[in-house]
Amino acid sequence: MEIVRAAPEQAGDLTRIALAAKRHWRYPERWLEIWTPALTIAPDYLATNPTFAAVEAGEPVGFYALVPAPDRSRAQLDHLWILPGRIGRGLGRILFEHAAATARSLGATILDIEAEPFAEPFYLHLGARRTGERTGRIEDQPRVLPLLELALTND
Repeated sequence: MEIVRAAPEQAGDLTRIALAAKRHWRYPERWLEIWTPALTIAPDYLATNPTFAAVEAGEPVGFYALVPAPDRSRAQLDHLWILPGRIGRGLGRILFEHAAATARSLGATILDIEAEPFAEPFYLHLGARRTGERTGRIEDQPRVLPLLELALTND
């Protein structure tokens, strides 16, 4: 497995990974339809945001994307998704640590994360701390997204 900068022509593959990973949590199909625009990775998004894919046998099996703040002091972890068959095997940790190192190399001292609720324990285990939450609704159901941050040190 290697981690490489994602190319615009991989946008469709990365979108499929994001949708498969979200589907893993057994959300209603209607919700997945609502979320599809936010989980769709466009070629121009890959060209303008640091996005890296974990590749095995020439195929992406997971990816992450960062959106640096204008002053580069912070970076938002905009995506981190892996194929469901790879969950629990260490790939998420590898990608998250790579994302933190990439954010640090861009000058960020904080990595902000608006987490998938099922992924919050994963991020907390890797050193992030909860700083708040964003509350919304989807089809009249309340939805709470944990807001987390990871301090990026040069250790």
